[in-house]
Amino acid sequence: MNGERRGDHPVDVTGTNPSDLGVLERRDGGALLKFTRRLSYPPAKVWRALTEPEHLAAWFPTTIEGERAVGARLRFGFKENEAPPFEGEMLAFEPPSLMELRWGDEILRFEVVAQGDGSVLVFTCLFEEVGKGARDGAGWHSCLDLLGLDLAGLVAPWSAADRWKELRGTYVERFGPEASTIGPPEEWERVHGSVDDTPEG
Repeated sequence: MNGERRGDHPVDVTGTNPSDLGVLERRDGGALLKFTRRLSYPPAKVWRALTEPEHLAAWFPTTIEGERAVGARLRFGFKENEAPPFEGEMLAFEPPSLMELRWGDEILRFEVVAQGDGSVLVFTCLFEEVGKGARDGAGWHSCLDLLGLDLAGLVAPWSAADRWKELRGTYVERFGPEASTIGPPEEWERVHGSVDDTPEG
């Protein structure tokens, strides 16, 4: 198994489970990405991973600065300065089950529901430009993989950028050409390399 264990909950990170793949829904004026992840951890543990800075650093693409309260202004910064900081707002915050925020011009929503001894996490991202659906689908998929590893106490055997490059083709095929017209920004490629620099497996 790949990955360095830091806890007692090993995770298979060698492939992609079909049930983990996101779906894309076209909507008037935009699109919605949706992911459903079944996790072997209670909602309180998942909630901490979604909201506490030390856990967010392991999987979320930006920092989140601001009060965890409805209506609070938020500020986001990329860890490797791939793009300038930007603003947002906390739209909903109901521990340990719901967090919704405006992330620049997108709406991110995290819902956690107890299921047996574990949880179901439903993540959605509402955005306007359908053409970046495959790009962002692969990106959020890699972030949620990192979240799962953090919950399991494991260190990822790849970076988020390398995982994105592995997943990109899957999402281009899954979502189609209309959702695959926009690639990563130049700033991202300067930091992480060309889209075509796929890591060796």
